[in-house]
Amino acid sequence: MRFQPTDEQRALRDAVRQLLARRFDGAALRAAVARPGVDRALWRELGAAGFFALRMPEAEGGVGLGLPEAVLAFEETGRALLPGPLVATHLAAGTVPGAATGEAVVAAVDGELVEWLEAADVVRGDTDGAVAIRSVDPLTPLHAVRSPAAADPVAVLLTAAEQLGTAGRVCELAVQHARTREQFGRPVGAFQAVKHLCADMLVRTEVARAAVYAAAVTAGPADIAAARLLADEAAVRGARDCLQVHGGMGFTWESEVHLHLKRAWVRAQRAGADTESEEVLAADLLS
Repeated sequence: MRFQPTDEQRALRDAVRQLLARRFDGAALRAAVARPGVDRALWRELGAAGFFALRMPEAEGGVGLGLPEAVLAFEETGRALLPGPLVATHLAAGTVPGAATGEAVVAAVDGELVEWLEAADVVRGDTDGAVAIRSVDPLTPLHAVRSPAAADPVAVLLTAAEQLGTAGRVCELAVQHARTREQFGRPVGAFQAVKHLCADMLVRTEVARAAVYAAAVTAGPADIAAARLLADEAAVRGARDCLQVHGGMGFTWESEVHLHLKRAWVRAQRAGADTESEEVLAADLLS
């Protein structure tokens, strides 16, 4: 990938999007909110499609692709709000039996938190004394741990890819609503304030996209840190602005907008965010 996906990479991205559209549509998302949990059948289907084994060598039963392809796939899961410890299970492929095929759900300590602790078959990291805490996202159960884990650069980048997916999706939702919702006989998108919100969302999303895709190519620590900062901002601010465009409708349970904001908030607490990434960038500049 030279900052633009190849035809093969676009085909991979489209295949993941189609799979999720078929297996985790809006109705499935609302059902998951009502009854949170890992959909084991979907998990195995992702495994059969090679999602978790994307970066495993073909000689070991994997797909044999690289970090750019994984970033494109995780961008789609972020766009779809797919719940579950996707990053942890992906990183465990090849080391935890069943992770590559989706037979095992793997959770991991990520910074000071661990997601999906009780639903996982295998948990990586020290969870001694883990305490359940209330999660703002109804689709991401959380535990706080005593022994924080250091940030894994690949996990940081894949989180950025998920955030990018949310940023792109909320931008789409805002534009769709602005075109169809009318006030005073005109679409709300005709008003300058709404135009500015949508334009700013698009700019933040595309800047983050360039940074995330570039970091997938270079895999440099500073590039990954920059991508994470930009993607977190694009997701959180984009979801907040999307709520503004939707007005009160965005807070209702039949809307997915508030769910994107809540998931973006939770992802932003994973290892590698804010201060950590800023420190990585500062160290790179000083060196």
